[in-house]
Amino acid sequence: MGSRPFFMTVLILVSLITYLAVSAPPPLLEEPHVGATIPIQRVLSMAEAENDVVRALWTREIVGAGKTVGLQFDEDWRERGVEAGPLPALFLRETAKSLEKSPVRLSLYLGSDFPIKTANSFKGKQREKFQIIKETREPQFFYVEDTGLYTASFADIAVAHPCVQCHNEHEQSSKRDWKLNDVMGATTWSYSSASVTLDEAIEILTALRKGFNDAYSAYLTKTASFAKSPEIGERWPREGYYLPSAEVFMEKVVELASAHTLDAIISAAEPLPQTQIVSSSKEQFEKTMLRNGGALLPDQKG
Repeated sequence: MGSRPFFMTVLILVSLITYLAVSAPPPLLEEPHVGATIPIQRVLSMAEAENDVVRALWTREIVGAGKTVGLQFDEDWRERGVEAGPLPALFLRETAKSLEKSPVRLSLYLGSDFPIKTANSFKGKQREKFQIIKETREPQFFYVEDTGLYTASFADIAVAHPCVQCHNEHEQSSKRDWKLNDVMGATTWSYSSASVTLDEAIEILTALRKGFNDAYSAYLTKTASFAKSPEIGERWPREGYYLPSAEVFMEKVVELASAHTLDAIISAAEPLPQTQIVSSSKEQFEKTMLRNGGALLPDQKG
């Protein structure tokens, strides 16, 4: 359950690579673009954009709407007898756990200089870069010598009142005056190479979507132990005591994220020497995929 959406994404992206490689008029290609690579900071930016979509969807449509119909969310959600799901930051942690088990060398970490858990405190170079993020709110890309990892950190901004309330009221919190729009921390991604091939970029994004699916599926599994389990299927909590299935949840992720990711892949890879040809090929490709029932949908911001 839930595997079709992100495997559909893989098929779409692979088809795109093949299409761009074989469909351009030969006279416009000066030489084959064999071995083209994408800077890892661009791939990590794509990962962050997808994470933003999923986190907003989880926070608004599952946690926010769920609480209004009686669903609970708690930091101890995995404990036996606790009838709750993961808070937004813990949903991200579940995604990170899935990535740790994946052969893809992508790592994900949410840290802060005032974390609830001391293990999530930034240290060394990451702490230095986080200070810049707090001042500028701009992403930071850097190499960490002691780990040998290429790293990207993005501001984690308090955009929802429940996040602020939770951190201000938590008994272990070291800061209790958080306000909306504060930079509460940074989402940090790491990879072991400075650049990747198109195939590797697809593997990274596919592993990430599998992580989203695994995190959501873990929550659905937990709801089966509730005294009153929500009905799982097509409906969402805003309609009542319901939860979407993992497949339905991931289809929504694909709907919200895929168009942006596809554009980013095309822009980053630049497999053809002329922008006009890339744009034309992309338009033809999208029409073809839509005609064949592919999952390319309009970009919708969550």
